[in-house]
Amino acid sequence: MKQRFIQGLSPETIHLLSRIHRHSYHHQVRQRAHCILLSFEGFNVTELMSIFAVTRKTVYTWLDDWDNHCLVGLYDQPGRGRKPKLNDVQKEQIRAWAKMTPHNLNAVLAKIKEAWNIAVSKTTLKRILKSCSMSWRRLRRVVAGQPDPVEYETKRHQLEVLKRQEEKGELDLRYLDESGFCLVPYVPYAWQEKGETLGLPSQRSSRFNVLGLMNRHNDLTSYVFDKSITSAVVVACIDDFSRTCDQHTVVVMDQASVHKNAEIEEKIEDWKAKNVEIFWLPTYSPHLNLIEIFWRFMKYEWIEFAAYKCLGSLSLYIDKILKGFGKDYVIDFG
Repeated sequence: MKQRFIQGLSPETIHLLSRIHRHSYHHQVRQRAHCILLSFEGFNVTELMSIFAVTRKTVYTWLDDWDNHCLVGLYDQPGRGRKPKLNDVQKEQIRAWAKMTPHNLNAVLAKIKEAWNIAVSKTTLKRILKSCSMSWRRLRRVVAGQPDPVEYETKRHQLEVLKRQEEKGELDLRYLDESGFCLVPYVPYAWQEKGETLGLPSQRSSRFNVLGLMNRHNDLTSYVFDKSITSAVVVACIDDFSRTCDQHTVVVMDQASVHKNAEIEEKIEDWKAKNVEIFWLPTYSPHLNLIEIFWRFMKYEWIEFAAYKCLGSLSLYIDKILKGFGKDYVIDFG
């Protein structure tokens, strides 16, 4: 049988094929470019079949496509391959079904079978959903209600005014909130080798509660407690903080029951006399409180696995982050 070889490649073409072989995004294109180069170097069809683990017919098809179309022949042309089972309209309907039951693909598969009598695998369904710009990721807990739109816009505008005043150095804008830490880890994902599963110790424990007053310049005043934070605790913390204020300070906080009640209201005028003013956020608007970002960084980024060995270790990590914020731990608030 007469052997078939690619001939007549110019240095420029060889260089281009080498680049395609190394860097093309498509595996099949890299294979075909490599095959053309090896054929030009004298590898016969039988050898190419062994190298690429394909049939003789496939090798001849690659060589014929090169002879007929050159570089274009390396790529699959429209119309080739198995026709899709589902059209664009059906895919959009699948997307809608997935949004109705986002945690249960079996329900979507059942609807596809019932509506169109088409059986697809879960792998195919996942591929369809990815092509619809959907992905499998963690759900986020959100507040149960919605803010009053008028109150929200009014408060948001006022907060923007305060930010501009802060930028001019006219006041110190502090964001106040509390968060709790215990030996139940907050780290859900990590890079792991295939076949190996990392485990995190998790156990019931007492809880450290932290109250913080933070500004956009990574300046934090914090208070740590091994008991619940009540209105009396909030009052005591703001009282202590107010003694360190050397300029007009606005403390931003939500309308949680420990923040807005008679005990707090009684202190408003006293704090104003010490140059500290309270700004309450609209209801159901935690995203307006920048210290929420700080808590997320602490729980999901900065506290290492080793912290969850025991309460003593966790306490040390919390103290390390609180004291190192602004120097060793920094957030760019823009």
